[in-house]
Amino acid sequence: MEIGFIGLGKMGFPMARRLIDAGHRLVVFDRRKEAVDRLAALGAQAATSPKDVADRVENVFASLPSLQASLAVATAADGVIAGSRVRRFVDLSTIGAQMAARIQAALAGGNIVQLDSPVSGGVAGAEKGTLAVMVSGPRADFDTLKPVLDVIGKVFFIGEKPGAAQTMKLANNFLSATAIVATSEAVVMGVKAGLDPAVMVDVFNAGSGLNTASRDKFPKSVLPRTFDFGFATGLMVKDVRLCLEEARSLGLSLEVAEAVGQLWETVIAEMGAESDFTAAIQPIEQRAGVVVGKTPV
Repeated sequence: MEIGFIGLGKMGFPMARRLIDAGHRLVVFDRRKEAVDRLAALGAQAATSPKDVADRVENVFASLPSLQASLAVATAADGVIAGSRVRRFVDLSTIGAQMAARIQAALAGGNIVQLDSPVSGGVAGAEKGTLAVMVSGPRADFDTLKPVLDVIGKVFFIGEKPGAAQTMKLANNFLSATAIVATSEAVVMGVKAGLDPAVMVDVFNAGSGLNTASRDKFPKSVLPRTFDFGFATGLMVKDVRLCLEEARSLGLSLEVAEAVGQLWETVIAEMGAESDFTAAIQPIEQRAGVVVGKTPV
């Protein structure tokens, strides 16, 4: 199948590469010429703008870092909406239900179907093709593109309501955001009391405390103190803020989510948006006067 792919960052590039490896013909665009050139070397065709992509293929995928980027790529004067051939726009980004509905309505005016398709599983999942792929939109269009989506991960049809997959993704990322800060607090407490953090993580993973942070993030990035899991603090904070906004729009008061949100605001203020999100433990360590993985100070 001919596919357009816009956004060749840490997530987009490996997803696009997997599609090429699976035999699909890609037309790609990214602001960074080096990313486009790398995929062109693998057989993709380079485009000059989102509109150029949408002039050349019926199905355009996008993996973008912000709500504003998704809106611009989809609806700007040189965006997908201006393309002459495009029929479907598949947004793999996390932008929240309200923005997804806004983009869907705009594209519908140009007879373009939007499929919300946020993904979960990080860079490793993108590289291995093991992402959780959540999709909402018209069922017939989903069925058409499911074989393509199967290349990048395990696909879940959430429903036809615009933005439904975004709500699912925000719920998922709220749990992920909670796991890393809650596990950080638990391990810091243990280290303050003189426990070995590596033993603590082993116990969590053998018992009822098992979670994605104890299973993956702590062994790979926190205990070795590399803080390089591959997901930026700024992106996690964006997702937590979107989750809180969605809860409020539904008339909900989520006390745990509010507390988690406050913790992440501290992390981004002290560690910066570009830090790896596994560095969330460092402000907690500093307040406790310990360093996990090293001798307590």
